[in-house]
Amino acid sequence: MLLNIHMLKFLLVLSIILQLVAAGIALKLFSVTKYAVSWILITIALLFMVFLRLIEFLPFISNFEPDYFRELYIWIGVITSLFFAIGVYLIQAIFNYMKRVETERRKTEKRFLSTIIKTEEDERTRIAKDLHDGLGPLLSAVKMSVSTLEQLTKDQRSRDIIVNASESVDEAIRSLKDISDHLSPHVLANFGLIRALNNYVNKIIQTRQLNISFQTNVKEERFDENIEVVLYRVTSELIHNTIQHSQATSASVVLNFTNGELFLEYQDNGIGFEADRVLKMREREGSGLLNIQSRINSLKGDIQMESKPGLGVRVSIRVKAVKK
Repeated sequence: MLLNIHMLKFLLVLSIILQLVAAGIALKLFSVTKYAVSWILITIALLFMVFLRLIEFLPFISNFEPDYFRELYIWIGVITSLFFAIGVYLIQAIFNYMKRVETERRKTEKRFLSTIIKTEEDERTRIAKDLHDGLGPLLSAVKMSVSTLEQLTKDQRSRDIIVNASESVDEAIRSLKDISDHLSPHVLANFGLIRALNNYVNKIIQTRQLNISFQTNVKEERFDENIEVVLYRVTSELIHNTIQHSQATSASVVLNFTNGELFLEYQDNGIGFEADRVLKMREREGSGLLNIQSRINSLKGDIQMESKPGLGVRVSIRVKAVKK
């Protein structure tokens, strides 16, 4: 019997301590969650429970009998339960607030990514225009002067030097055009995504660096400029990564428009990599793969990347789109 009494005393003291700790935590959450009333109600309810436990503990250390205030205990119990019920009900407002904050954070992040991409494209366009309008005419003028010299020069050795200079100028003009097209492909702006991807794939095939097949059910349709730019850049980045790192001999690009969505699937037969490990490893330093993910996220799209050593890479992208 004595043992049971000591055990009850211990359990009551432990209950009081735990409820005080819980009240302290609830009070702390009150300030953390912008002073939500729910935590105040729960704190008060916990303190009422502490008060009840103290009354239950008094008979062990005094002549106090709990039956003296039985009606008061009942009312305190009812109030405690009411405060708990209201507090728990109000907590859902905190979760709704947290959900709204998370939604706004994601929207802000997407707007931020879209702004970065737009700024990057604007800068690419500006540089491409400066190169085309600035260096282009100068190289053309040099080409005309060299051609005139070639016609006027009679000495064979001098003519050979001039011919070599003319060929160098031609190469510089071609390089300038390639750089300008890479920075801001005029085909993309003027004729759309499919024509631009066809041109890019054909250029890669002509270099014999990689054999690429391109299939699509899209014809002359145009989509939002931001979508076309992002999908063009993503495809270019995937092909670039394949050429630089995968040791692949062939790749395929499939772009289809179905039920209001653009589906892009890219595959190569390269050496592959551990996708999860590489993405986590490069998350701190940045990489082309993370840039691709960021671009697709800016469109609220979905991207799945699969790769394993020896099995190449497969990238599937889905983006909502509307034909113009």
